[in-house]
Amino acid sequence: MTSLVAALRAAIAPDRVRIGAAELSLYRRDASNFDGNASVVCFPITTVDVQAVVRVCVEHHVPFVARGSGTGLAGGATPLDGAVVISLTKMNRILSVDPESRQAWVEPGVLNLDLTKAVQHHGLHFAPDPSSQQSCTIGGNVANNSGGPHCLADGVTSAHILAMEVVLPEGDIITIGGQDPEPLGLDLRGAFVGSEGMFGIATKICVRLTETAPTVRTMLLDFESVEDGASTVSAIIADGMVPAALEMMDALCTRAVEEYVHAGLPIDAAAILLVEVAGLANGLEHEVERIIAIGKAHGARTVRVAQDEAERALLWKGRKTAFGAIARIKPNYYLHDTVVPRRKLPEVLNKVYEIAERHGLLVMNVFHAGDGNLHPLLVFDKREPGVMDRVHAAGDEIVRVSVAAGGVLSGEHGIGLEKRDYMPLMFGPEDLAAQAALRAAFDPTGLANPTKVLPSPSACGDVQHVPEGAWI
Repeated sequence: MTSLVAALRAAIAPDRVRIGAAELSLYRRDASNFDGNASVVCFPITTVDVQAVVRVCVEHHVPFVARGSGTGLAGGATPLDGAVVISLTKMNRILSVDPESRQAWVEPGVLNLDLTKAVQHHGLHFAPDPSSQQSCTIGGNVANNSGGPHCLADGVTSAHILAMEVVLPEGDIITIGGQDPEPLGLDLRGAFVGSEGMFGIATKICVRLTETAPTVRTMLLDFESVEDGASTVSAIIADGMVPAALEMMDALCTRAVEEYVHAGLPIDAAAILLVEVAGLANGLEHEVERIIAIGKAHGARTVRVAQDEAERALLWKGRKTAFGAIARIKPNYYLHDTVVPRRKLPEVLNKVYEIAERHGLLVMNVFHAGDGNLHPLLVFDKREPGVMDRVHAAGDEIVRVSVAAGGVLSGEHGIGLEKRDYMPLMFGPEDLAAQAALRAAFDPTGLANPTKVLPSPSACGDVQHVPEGAWI
């Protein structure tokens, strides 16, 4: 330990290598329910700093974990076994913006929303918009292939990353991808985005910027049942429309949010559906009319169309603060982010309610209805004896029900520690071996965020594999 700290302080500025109890406690976990233990926290400010830290870790054979703002919910940035935490929050510069080519180079610690604010005067924005966009980093978005409400039409992070400067797990620096539409060679960019820190650390990122639509219309529909809301979602897309966003909240979630933001949400509704369309003004009004008609045909009680930007922002504040609003009910929550086919939403949601009731837990559902990305929040007070056992048992059942319905383990939060041992539900031994081989090609030492994503060989036999094709 003494040798490791001395080497790190020789490699980068000594004051950016921390071993105090306060720092180690703060960085022992991300926003998940998993605790770990860090031996050192480093704060690099350049690519060369990151390279130096990685090389020291390799020399001392100590695992390392890259970390952004720590907003991840799957334990992906939780350090284990005394790993060195490489915090990238001080690498937070927007290096260049090219509004003509709609590209920007940024460092990994740039906050998601800060990037959009910096380019909005060009009529551009960064499309991925997780609920944590005020605090999550672009580097974290890359690591988890993050999504957000507006990724239904625009796609998740992988669709908006062109190139990256990367420090590989043995300390080499390479550039992955390119700014050309079709870079030569293997698509290492596609492999790296979503690799959760196992393939290296991105230190410079070239993002694709998206033109901001000239007109946006936002609607709020409410229903007497979750089934009616889910049916409306399927009907809208079946009618040939792909809105910018299709978000749902159930009754318990709506009440918690309304108590917090006072947006005039219908708290007597079983479900509310937030629909947003974007584009040219003339065509947009026709889409609004079609969506309203479809909603009413599927049982919408009322339809509220935001009349100005302030009302639109208030509705979105309600949606994006849903996770924080649950603190008005219970102090803790646990959630998965499984994805199920849209046609299976009512069936799976009913099973989620049944699972929560059977385990004596409250559940609030807020989710990206357009692509079936569920976010069931199991709400609890961890000080209650035995509650964590019930929470994890319920979470286990929710994952299995989702995959059995043709779903997948994660839509945007990543696998991390949380879903690692569920991987055999979706992937057979050959699939997992191929993924392990790819990881080893990037990280032959196995020191880059180890024990995440891929289950140990002994765990692979503990979970029954779903037959091939069942999740398609």
